[in-house]
Amino acid sequence: MTPSEKPSISAVATGRQRLTLLGATGSIGQQTLDVLVRHPERYEVFAVTAGTQWQAMARLCETVQPRYAAMADATSATSLRNHLAGLGSQVEVLSGPEALAELAAHPDVDTVVAGIVGAAGVRPTLAAVEAGKRVLLANKEALVVTGSLFMDAVKRYGATLLPLDSEHNAIFQCLPTEGVNAGVERLLLTASGGPFREFSAEQLKAVTPEQAIKHPNWDMGPKISVDSATLMNKGLEFIEACWLFDVPPAMVDVVVHPQSVIHSMVAYRDGSVLAQMGTPDMRTPIACGLSWPERVESGAQRLDFSTLIGLNFELPDLERFPCLGLARDAMAAGGTATAVLNAANEEAVAAFLDGRLDFMGIADVVARTLDKQDAPACCDVDAVMEIDRQARQLACHWIKERGC
Repeated sequence: MTPSEKPSISAVATGRQRLTLLGATGSIGQQTLDVLVRHPERYEVFAVTAGTQWQAMARLCETVQPRYAAMADATSATSLRNHLAGLGSQVEVLSGPEALAELAAHPDVDTVVAGIVGAAGVRPTLAAVEAGKRVLLANKEALVVTGSLFMDAVKRYGATLLPLDSEHNAIFQCLPTEGVNAGVERLLLTASGGPFREFSAEQLKAVTPEQAIKHPNWDMGPKISVDSATLMNKGLEFIEACWLFDVPPAMVDVVVHPQSVIHSMVAYRDGSVLAQMGTPDMRTPIACGLSWPERVESGAQRLDFSTLIGLNFELPDLERFPCLGLARDAMAAGGTATAVLNAANEEAVAAFLDGRLDFMGIADVVARTLDKQDAPACCDVDAVMEIDRQARQLACHWIKERGC
């Protein structure tokens, strides 16, 4: 069941939902847990996964007491296991990519929250889909990297897919029950414009990682914050929207809305435009995804219209922020070009955060990689991930050549 085919009450697991939370120590994971603890009668955390932050996972396990916890590598898992054993905890600790996929597909799990950032989340998210789970998707890279393979799997295995990104969740809420074919003309993704919306091209050259991770509106992790600053995040969301809602790229527009009050819109053929509004708080779309088609308390502050001075909109500037244009070009190119785009961007952002690449170098590395890396269509995930590996290798070459 895709986002354009809204689930009914009968499609939702009755009673207490058991969840696997992929990326539990990240921004999405922490905000999801904040919503979950408000409704212990509705939700049970069955399993949690994380990368290497075993101390944060230890604190989480002590609080939530899941049945399973999985770390991405054996060393972190050993540290976590030893720590929890010293506390007498009954949480079973696993490790490795296989464990993440196993917990995503576990037969005792109803719902999987896909909150891992980057291509690392592709395989466990796909495992949840292939197990026919109710998948709450915050890992946009799963669609950016695998595209039609992912959406075909959703239909083949009868999974229910609900978007957690605020923009896609907003569109989901504004769409008619019948989907995009019921009079929809355009999907309008809003973008805050990031912290450097008013910076000149010259100022952008001197941007530091510390500046880039300070988003003016949203509470996000470092990688997504940098993507927001370059507008690559909106480019990835553009690609995600095309796949999620099964629409051609020409039906999706991006508009900059600095206040982040309108999270996205759906325009109809009769001239109507439906917008989903709220404070910029990820707990709102998370609560929507967890409880749909019902509604539960999220903990988010209510929108106070008496304090709104105005709502502004403008077109994105692709000269100063070329990453959005690169994402559009990759989607138009087809094949695995969007997988190449994502791989190059992940490597470039990591280099920027490490001080090995300047801010404007991110777009440059992505553009060069897209220009030189073959991106044929692939019929399975292993082949796509090989393209991902090759693109990362090429991107690292360009990063080293450009330097900082």
